[in-house]
Amino acid sequence: MAFALLYLALRRLVAWAVGPSETDRSKDVEILVLRHQLKVVSRQIARPRLRRRDRLLLAAASRALPRDAWPAFLVSPSTLLRWHRELVRRRWTFRRVAQDGRPALPAEVVELVLRLARENPRWGCRRIQGELAKLNLRVSASTIRSLLRRRGLGPAPRRQGPTWSAFIRAQAHGIPAFDFFTVESLFLRTFYVLFAIEVASRRIHILGVTRNPSAVWVTQQARNLACELADRGRTFRFLLRDRDCKYTASFDAVFSAQGIRVIRTPIQAPKANAFAERWVRSVRRECLDWLLVGGRRHLEVVLAAYVDHYNAKRPHRGLGLRVPDGEGPQPVEFTSTAQLRRRDVLGGLIHEYELAA
Repeated sequence: MAFALLYLALRRLVAWAVGPSETDRSKDVEILVLRHQLKVVSRQIARPRLRRRDRLLLAAASRALPRDAWPAFLVSPSTLLRWHRELVRRRWTFRRVAQDGRPALPAEVVELVLRLARENPRWGCRRIQGELAKLNLRVSASTIRSLLRRRGLGPAPRRQGPTWSAFIRAQAHGIPAFDFFTVESLFLRTFYVLFAIEVASRRIHILGVTRNPSAVWVTQQARNLACELADRGRTFRFLLRDRDCKYTASFDAVFSAQGIRVIRTPIQAPKANAFAERWVRSVRRECLDWLLVGGRRHLEVVLAAYVDHYNAKRPHRGLGLRVPDGEGPQPVEFTSTAQLRRRDVLGGLIHEYELAA
């Protein structure tokens, strides 16, 4: 009953508010309905997506309506003013005409300049200019200097090398890298694994596993490795390690006595020992992340099996798909009658394949 009385009163109010004539009455009611429907739609849509022609129409209509009627629009008055300013700004745009000036360097010359700068970090702009003149290419020194600065290559004193990665690659045949990584056991005990990787061959040496990696223990593992390498006739020029406090002066003295220079990586720079860090990722992803380690002896057995696989059977992309202890893949004719033999490592976690004799 109350709802019916409210509806009757609202109907009388609408009839009183509209104009006296039938035409004015229908038009006013239509405007009232459209405004109300617009408010209903605006409550349901957080931000309507308007096309460019919609903005054009609304901006033009806003200039024909008084300012107090602008709340009828879906957008705020400031948005309408911004659209109008954009239309005015577009009116005064004109097509730019290319100005005459020095022609740009061909892409081939630009690549050649950058190549000379990267391959010869001690060359200055004049030196690169002279090298280009030998190839019948005339490029000014200022152009070369601007090009190098845009590409992040400063003058020759700032580009002097080699970089850290270039040094490691150049000396790879004479560098073993040392590092630690940790393994959590089934009973939440932390074990520390000390290993060394020969950068040139990627061969891995597991030096020891312990729960207390003291300086005395680390030095003893260094002596064991030094004796093993001496028995095999392996010589190195450098040794790469981080700045862990477990590497003491006695550790460095073991290798210094054999004429090996110990190089420490920069502070908080794990990428400087990238070869060792990459092997830690491999052993975790391929082995340790899929096993529950019971204790130290179990971890030693698992690591020994994985290292044998890694050194003797696992192809390495950085070695041209060769294995660290072997040669590249030999060309073998594979026929439909050939038999493939599989060997399981670590209970089938890793598979090794070879052709049956």
